[in-house]
Amino acid sequence: MLIQVYEALFKGKPSMFILMLALLPTAASLLLMCLVRVCPVNRVDDKKHLNGFSIAALVLAGYMMIIIILENIFEFPRWAYFVTVVLLILLLCFPFKIAIEAYIEEESQAHHAESNQLVYGTDSIEPEKFVDENRGDYEELPSTSSDKALTGGESMNIVEAMCSLNFWLLFVAMACGMGSGLATINNMSQIGESLGYPTLRINTLVALWSIWNFLGRFGAGYVSDVLLHRRGLARPFMMALTLATMTAGHLIIASGFPGNLYVGTILVGICYGSQWSLMPTMASEIFGVLHMGTIFNTIAVASPLGTYLLSVWVIGHIYDKEAGDSNSCSGIHCFMASFFILACVSFLGFLVAVTLFIRTRAFYKSVVLRRLHHSQRA
Repeated sequence: MLIQVYEALFKGKPSMFILMLALLPTAASLLLMCLVRVCPVNRVDDKKHLNGFSIAALVLAGYMMIIIILENIFEFPRWAYFVTVVLLILLLCFPFKIAIEAYIEEESQAHHAESNQLVYGTDSIEPEKFVDENRGDYEELPSTSSDKALTGGESMNIVEAMCSLNFWLLFVAMACGMGSGLATINNMSQIGESLGYPTLRINTLVALWSIWNFLGRFGAGYVSDVLLHRRGLARPFMMALTLATMTAGHLIIASGFPGNLYVGTILVGICYGSQWSLMPTMASEIFGVLHMGTIFNTIAVASPLGTYLLSVWVIGHIYDKEAGDSNSCSGIHCFMASFFILACVSFLGFLVAVTLFIRTRAFYKSVVLRRLHHSQRA
């Protein structure tokens, strides 16, 4: 997306493009923050609007993938970049259409509820109260201890979480998955050069990585929900599955056969994105939502830690050793040993995730699934 904007509006002006990247996200947040508000209840039709946002995101990702592939085949003139950016802006406006429709429906439902209240004399917005037929007044429904447990009363703080084995199992699994995935993209240019890939192909692989990353984040959440609700499989099972697939992706890159980067980066990119989708959800389910932000960001430290160790002390060290006195290295041997090590690291993460799955399987069945079913009935 940013490449399209650069080619259409800022080509030959990198300083202006960097200034836009520095100012635009902050300006957009300040301008749109007035639209953010708390929704105290879930409505039945919320899922329809969320599905609309998901479809819009998938269409946008598909559009960008097609444009990137076409750029790799044809040389776009300047006007073609303007056309692609205009179409991109139109696609980005589609979520605003969904949000406006949701707002109009909400206002219509609120007006309808207010009309019912005036006609029948009951307040339909208070589901926790009921009207006694004999006395005609409101009484609060009694809450049970099991209800409190299901709504997150067992939340741990960061100290309690760090004292549990599950926290460190999740931390190590994330360090293996995120660290090896980010180390791959950080060295994509050097890997492509050593294998003789043209610069345009390397740039295409780097651009497509963001799409594989998105598909992993989007798809892993959906698939893990299906496995949890329909099969009763705890979410760490999905994490173990993605780490096993990432191991295969690293082995494919290490093999060095023609086109290995295309296949390997798709697998590693999707699985890397899956880790970022699964980890926050698992942290909230296992440790509770009360201190979820602190726990999530503490576990997220695993990503830069694993990336530093694998990029600098594994890939960088082996590459320098293979290059010798020259500044560059050519051939399969430049990264073969590194990616065999990354495959072993990912496999270690798979074993750790399997251990976490076994430890939390009973917890997910007795607590998490009951909590989800309770929230759906509420």
